[in-house]
Amino acid sequence: METSVATQTGRPRAAWGQMDADDAAAFNHCFAEVNGIRIHYVDEGQGPLVILVHGFPYLWYMWRRQILALAEAGYRVVVPDQRGFGQTDRPEAIEAYDVSRLVGDMVGLMEALGETSATIVGHDVGAPVAQAAAMLRPDLFHSLVMLSTPLPPRGRIRPTVALRAMAKGKMSHHLYFQQIGKPDRELASDTRKTLRSSYYSVSGSAVGADRWRLFVEPDEPILNAFTDPKDFPPWLSARALDYYVAEYTRTGFTGALNHYRCRDRNWEITSFLDGAVIRQPSMFVGGAADPSLEPPNVRHVYDQLDGYLPGLRKKVLLPGVGHGAAEESADQVNALLLEFLGQLPSR
Repeated sequence: METSVATQTGRPRAAWGQMDADDAAAFNHCFAEVNGIRIHYVDEGQGPLVILVHGFPYLWYMWRRQILALAEAGYRVVVPDQRGFGQTDRPEAIEAYDVSRLVGDMVGLMEALGETSATIVGHDVGAPVAQAAAMLRPDLFHSLVMLSTPLPPRGRIRPTVALRAMAKGKMSHHLYFQQIGKPDRELASDTRKTLRSSYYSVSGSAVGADRWRLFVEPDEPILNAFTDPKDFPPWLSARALDYYVAEYTRTGFTGALNHYRCRDRNWEITSFLDGAVIRQPSMFVGGAADPSLEPPNVRHVYDQLDGYLPGLRKKVLLPGVGHGAAEESADQVNALLLEFLGQLPSR
């Protein structure tokens, strides 16, 4: 596999604690040609490898405060923009975003880094990537952490069929995003409003009618499910929001939405995983105020994680925290990650 990797800056370890985490340019940005695409990633620190995989509508940048904490604690932290996001390539074909390609990106990135062992951490749409990587390549990914999105093993029912049954005639965002073109245009019509309202409405800061509405009517715009706050909570600075807005304004949302459009395809190509479980050490961290955990079938998955993950060390729901735990409560997430990593066998 041909690779091309940028050189690390070699920043002294003492400087990490002095960095402005919201300054994206202060991080060590690299690129690698792997798995047929050009991947952008941030690479900081030295030591055991930790790969952080972001969700939607986020980027590598959602992990900025975790990068600094883990690097300062003696870990090598590698944080890619997933394919379709940010500065990583955005293939046109929807099938280019299936789980085999996404795991292949992580495997190829490890080869480019010259690494053979990693903890993989995934949030939201990054969680199924991390889960599949740990399941398919336990020789490379020796431990797993999932944030905000608890996942069962592969089910017996096609995902969109199960989603329609749960929605009972309405539309969840997973179903809404199966449409081609319409959600892409809607989300991009006012990128700043889209991101402000989604980050806020899924967070623990939103209460009452401001909270993310999980289902919309079939002919209702998906943005009706979110509230654009008058004043944004302090956990996301204006500078941080500007970075997200600039990147999504440049790229649009199609590449990111294609991750959702592969749900059924992923189910079809992973029939060989029926009954498979992840036995490596694992942890789940979510927010007790996360609207996405409210549906009974999702909460059931959280309650049953011990059976799905025989190596589960801890599962925790952070009080007052919503779907974006790494942004909303960085210190708590950092402490939990460091505790989990510190309990792993030396490699």
